Amino acid sequence: MGRKNKLKKFAEITKFNNVFEAFELGDGKLYKNFNEKIDLKGKWRKEYFKNQSSIVLELACGKGEYTNAMAGKFPDKNFVGVDIKGNRIWKGAVKAREDNLLNVAFLRTRIEYLDSYFESGEVNEIWITFPDPFVKPSKANRRLTSLYFLDKYKNITSKDARFYLKTDDTDLYNFTIATVQSHPEYRLVSKTSDVYSGEYSDILGIKTYYERKHLLKGKKIKFIEFTRQ
Repeated sequence: MGRKNKLKKFAEITKFNNVFEAFELGDGKLYKNFNEKIDLKGKWRKEYFKNQSSIVLELACGKGEYTNAMAGKFPDKNFVGVDIKGNRIWKGAVKAREDNLLNVAFLRTRIEYLDSYFESGEVNEIWITFPDPFVKPSKANRRLTSLYFLDKYKNITSKDARFYLKTDDTDLYNFTIATVQSHPEYRLVSKTSDVYSGEYSDILGIKTYYERKHLLKGKKIKFIEFTRQ
């Protein structure tokens, strides 16, 4: 039954006008409505969002909870949730359609191929919310805040782009601080090992499914903001 539901969702999102899928990774082309092959690189504002507002990505967005919540709070910005799992994106895309969030899109691709679908300087903010921490040192390069990915993000972000990480994982938190501080083109702006220990902005108060689970277990939610310089 689970597999049938997944296949049904995969079929449905191919017909959603707010979902774009990279069936052929890295070729720069995306599919909308399954058969319509389009190139949005450098054209997201003009051809999809129909405005010149800033573009915000949520990487490994899962079910799009943070993407949709941010879009509701900031209607003057454009949001793109990125994930490789089609059944997860389905839920976020359905919610965005139900809430008539016209400033939301979802992109199904692997994160290492982002520069195939966004032009240099096209992205203004990147959120990384509760990513896989890849705890084994041998997999450190797969962490979304590794030097490998920081170099990838340079290819699509504006010079003053802002980056935000929320995580419950202490090792990833410390790893990210060290990595950002070691990179000559990034600067640490702020950090906290417990978001909810004091005052925080509304946007940090958005809680995903996994965040609520972490909090129920007594885990501290950590936050880092950094920027390109």
